[in-house]
Amino acid sequence: MIAPKELASVPVLAAVSSEELARLARKAADIQLGAGEYAAHEGDERALFVVLAGKLEVTKSIDGVERVIGARAPGQIFGEVPITFGTPFQGSYRAQEPSRVMRVEARDFHALAAAEPEVLTRVGTLARERIGGLQGIAAHPAKARVTIVGHRWDTACHDLRRFLALNQITFDWLTPDSPDLRVRWTGQALAEGDFPALLCEDGATLIRPRPRELAQRLGLQTSARGDDYDVVVIGGGPAGLAAAVYGASEGLRTIVIEQEAPGGQAGTSSRIENYLGFPTGVSGGELAHRALQQAIRMGAEIAVTRSAVGIDPAARAVRLDGGESLRTRTIVIATGVSWRRLDVEGFDRLLGKGVYYGAARSDASMTQDLDVHLVGAGNSAGQAAMFFANHARTVTLVVRGGSLEKGMSHYLIEQVRGKPNIRVQLQSEVKSAHGDDHLRALDILDRSDGTVRRVESGGLFVFIGADAETDWLPAEIARDGRGYVLTGDAVVRARRWSAGRDPYLLETSVPGVFACGDVRSSPVKRVAAAVGEGSMAIAFIHQYLQQPGGSLATSGATGPGEGGTG
Repeated sequence: MIAPKELASVPVLAAVSSEELARLARKAADIQLGAGEYAAHEGDERALFVVLAGKLEVTKSIDGVERVIGARAPGQIFGEVPITFGTPFQGSYRAQEPSRVMRVEARDFHALAAAEPEVLTRVGTLARERIGGLQGIAAHPAKARVTIVGHRWDTACHDLRRFLALNQITFDWLTPDSPDLRVRWTGQALAEGDFPALLCEDGATLIRPRPRELAQRLGLQTSARGDDYDVVVIGGGPAGLAAAVYGASEGLRTIVIEQEAPGGQAGTSSRIENYLGFPTGVSGGELAHRALQQAIRMGAEIAVTRSAVGIDPAARAVRLDGGESLRTRTIVIATGVSWRRLDVEGFDRLLGKGVYYGAARSDASMTQDLDVHLVGAGNSAGQAAMFFANHARTVTLVVRGGSLEKGMSHYLIEQVRGKPNIRVQLQSEVKSAHGDDHLRALDILDRSDGTVRRVESGGLFVFIGADAETDWLPAEIARDGRGYVLTGDAVVRARRWSAGRDPYLLETSVPGVFACGDVRSSPVKRVAAAVGEGSMAIAFIHQYLQQPGGSLATSGATGPGEGGTG
């Protein structure tokens, strides 16, 4: 319990009466921190803290890397900026050694300030000083972690740029003929066959690296830290990240295996307008970044550039590319889906050279002042059209059907119609793509009259639905005719369930193996649904582990409500 006399020596409270100090001590939280524990995280709601003992360091996520930007010692406060300006915490506060802090809720602080106005003056003065330092950090241009030199239409260069963008690694991209190449490239001399070449922030030069080599150089996790887990989540989209957050927060040893970057297809969305809790919308990348940070904070491992190539149901093992194998008590399949390919003349030859399936936010810069085309009529196509319209001269949606209403949300249709440089070409389809080293033109069929018209195009992005790529799964895991994984009652109806109990809603035909998100056989394909299923999968996993032979006691995990988030 906090004693009033402990507060009398705190400078900002020096003029406070003994009665008010006693009232504050009764209301405030007395928090004990071990080394490495956080008193507050970046983005937390406002409160005021006083350091009573120990030492805390101030950290801030800058370009995806947590950096130390300050410290707090006994007698000092933190949270003065949020409490004064009504903002969330702009940094995190982590104990460097065993420490003790007092937390004062906003309402209690303002009650104190009303009785003792000098407190508000002193805290406000500190807030103005500290916000100046934060402004300096924000104003300082972020240094690119990677400089990449490569030809614009080089598929390998495009793939590396996409990988960096999806993993939210800042980079500069130069073409070999850039006039300022000699100034901005400080790595080793390059020959024509060296592209794409990358210069990392530690001074290392990488010549034509594979994504995993680059990830390892940048400090991203690419391998499991152990070989035995409670939950192996395959896929790092919204469903997989939700499962990771809930699994790790409830004491389960959890790892996510992700082939490219956390976020999945949702991570490439420029703006999700109808996700609960974000009234002004949120980009897929921002949502993925927040979920990733949350999962890591809870203790989950996220291994990128790794693919699951097989599951051994009998041994409860997941085989990864490269020969690595992970033992696990349960498995969550959350691999999502892949964009469906079009059998159109010229597409395969120009793939990555102006023809793309799906799109990342980083692709928009390549369309500056160009006329680009998007194939599709769903929300993904509409969101991409809105984002590309901020860069491209014109954006044309090529739609096979007679309207957008069947596959696109109403709010998005209204936005598309209100954008002057977006055109919608209904009852049309792309018949062929033309160009030598990159896309230059498209032949588009008007299905209403059968005419074909050739148009110039600086880029074609295809969003025409998706397929589940589940051929790598063992035969024991039942799927429907399109490859989507059957779960719950669907497994029973397919006569693929043999256990002596009913399967859980998200459980596959193999007990203890669950599926959630877009890979699951279900008519609902939404980010919110995927997040909900990912969290539900963990609830079912707890029930499964409590069954005979799957005891939680052997794993040391806690059940829902026992130290978890509920």
